[in-house]
Parts: sequence; structure tokens; C-alpha cells
Amino acid sequence: MSTTPVLDKPQSRKPVRRKLSLPVILLIVAGALVLTSVVRMITGADDITSVGQVAGALELAIPIGLAGLGGLWAERAGVVNIGLEGMMILGTWLGAWAGYQWGPWTGVLFGIIGGALGGLLHAIITVTFGVNHIVSGVAINILAVGATRYLSNFTFLESSGSARKSPPIDPITQITVPGLSDAMKTLNGKHWFLVSDVAGFIGGVVTELSLLTVVALLLVPLTWWALWRTSFGLRLRSCGENPVAAESLGVNVYRYKYLAVIISGGFAGLGGVFLAEVASNIYQEGQTGNRGYIGLAAMIFGNWMPGGLAMGAGLFGYTDSLNLRSGGTNVHALLLLLVIVLVLVVLWQLYRKKYLAAAIGAASSAVLLVWYSLTDEVPSQFVTAAPYIATLLVLALSAQRLRAPKAVGLPYHKGGG
Repeated sequence: MSTTPVLDKPQSRKPVRRKLSLPVILLIVAGALVLTSVVRMITGADDITSVGQVAGALELAIPIGLAGLGGLWAERAGVVNIGLEGMMILGTWLGAWAGYQWGPWTGVLFGIIGGALGGLLHAIITVTFGVNHIVSGVAINILAVGATRYLSNFTFLESSGSARKSPPIDPITQITVPGLSDAMKTLNGKHWFLVSDVAGFIGGVVTELSLLTVVALLLVPLTWWALWRTSFGLRLRSCGENPVAAESLGVNVYRYKYLAVIISGGFAGLGGVFLAEVASNIYQEGQTGNRGYIGLAAMIFGNWMPGGLAMGAGLFGYTDSLNLRSGGTNVHALLLLLVIVLVLVVLWQLYRKKYLAAAIGAASSAVLLVWYSLTDEVPSQFVTAAPYIATLLVLALSAQRLRAPKAVGLPYHKGGG
């Protein structure tokens, strides 16, 4: 009896998506810098890469990045932390309250503790009692606003005459690299192609740099090392991928989720302190300005990786800084940059034979080009909304390559496997 060999059906292979490794990130940054330089030369908007613009963008990117790092720690352990905004508010208020009385570094410590307490509350509600993560996060955001407003009536009202702001806080020490800062400012003022733009970016990070900014920047590689190069990080990430399997290997999932969410709140609290002590040297009601949510967007844009998160925070911080210096003119120049980027996207979509996406991109670039050609600057209302528009655009363009931790947001009960 003859048998006919059965051929295995070919299995469809999913396309391998490359991670945002350091060389890829550097290549993207270099490409963006070249395109920005081209646009600057065409439009004459020299301020888009000036030392002051870059310094302002860095200052505004730090709290967004810290909130994003907080979201990264929590979601890598499987807990969605929508409450980052509320934890930032707690950090801002406690940091300012302690900072004006006992010094800025004491304020930094209290701000971290305030955010961590918010994280602890979120962990108790979600991990121990199993409440929906989104519901818990929204509740913490509402609670933080009400609590800080109530406490301000007993503290800031008498000392500053208003419950909506604190007394001034002593500034944290700033450092400037002597020689290099002046040289970069000089080169940036020459307005040469690419050279002046690179000088503007270097000058922005070596001029009047707060020590807290240095600490915040170091937290990005430290997070990468802790989560991807230590056994602690491996166990924590396993709780966000498959907590039942992690439990079977002896990992105390509850403990790691608690630690992750408390650390998450500490990062958000530090971001709040930065706003109070570095960005303005005073606490003001509503100071966070929804940066906790933008930090979550930066984390998603970065595909739950520290390097990509830093890129997203830098992008959102840069668009936010456009409000500070010649916003209408700068955003008008960046319309041309967006047109060029969309044309490149269209060419890439045509290469991949995705004609519908290419058609949508071509139509969008045509509309932006007409807008750029018929105007000299954009309305101030659009400049104010630029960070939020950039958030939506970036998330829409990056949605196809995202890969969240598998168990993020899912309920977990010990022994439930």
C-alpha cells in the first residue's frame, strides 16, 4: 500500500519589526537634523535650532520624559498607570511646599515621596483589590487635584497671599561648560548649513543646565540597565508578559508589581518637582498641564523602550517650546518640514505597494504645502495646540509597529494559573 507524503503547509511569517536600537535612534536624529537644517535655510527661520530654543525644549521635555519613564516601569510590570498626571500634581505640590521651607533638594525628595505615595495607592487599588486600572488612575487624578487645592488653603494662602501658588523656591544650581558654551553660541550665530544647527543643539545642553536636569537625563540609561540588564528587571518584565508563568518560577508577582508602580509614581513626582523648581521656581495650580498624559504618549511612541521614549519626549518638548520663542513663525517653517516628511512617507508607502496610505499622505502634504504657501505665520491658537497635535500625529503614524507587554492591564490573582 503506497503512501503519499503529506507536505506541510507553508506557514506565514510575520514581518520582523526592528527595535529602536541606539544606532537606529542616532540615525533618525541625524536625518531629522539634516531636514531641519534644509528647512531653516529655505525659510530663514533661524530660531528653530537656536541655543535658546534647544535649551527651552530640553527643559520642557524633562517632565514629559520622567512621566513617560514612570509609565514604562508600571506597564512593563503589567499595570496601566493613567494616574501619572495626579502623581505629578502630588509631586509638584509637596516639592514646592518642602522646597520653599527647607531648600530645593529637600523639595525634590518630598516630591518623589508624594508621587510614590500616589503610586502606592494605585498599586493597592489595582493589584490587591483588582479594580480596573483606568478607573483607578482617573480617580487618583481627580483626588490629587482636590487634595492639593484643599491643602493649599492651609499653607500657601497665608505665606503667599494666594492658594493657587506657593512662595518662591530657591533655584537649583545650574552649570555651564566654560568655553564650549560660548563657542557653540558663536557657531550657531553664523547660520551655516548643518554646522550651526549642530552647534545650536550642543549649546542648548551645555548652557545653564540644572543639576536636576542632569539627574533626569541619567535616569534614562539607568532605567534601561535596570530593566534589561539585571535579574530584577527580568523578573519585573516577566510580570507584565506572563505573570502566571513568572509565579510558577518562584517570582512574587505582587511584590514586583507593587515595586514597579511605586517607582512609577516616584518618577512622575520627580517630573512634577522639576516643573515647580526648575521650570518656574514656584508652584502654581494647574502647573502640570496634562504632561502626565503626554508622557504616556511618549512611552507608547517609544514602544515601551527608554530610548524611543526619550525621542518622543524630546519631540513633544520641542513642539511645546515653540510657544516661548517666535511661535507663529517657527511653526510656519515647520509646516514645510512636515511636508517633506510626508513626501518621504508617501514614497515609502508606494515602495511597499500600500497605495491607499500613500494617497492619504499625498493629499495631506498637498494641503499643508498650500497652507504654507498662502500664509506667513500660523495663528497663535495653533501654536498653543502644537504639542497635542504632534502627540496625535506621532501616535497615528507609529501605531503599526507598537507592541505592548502582553499582560498589561489584565487582572492577576495569585494561584489563578
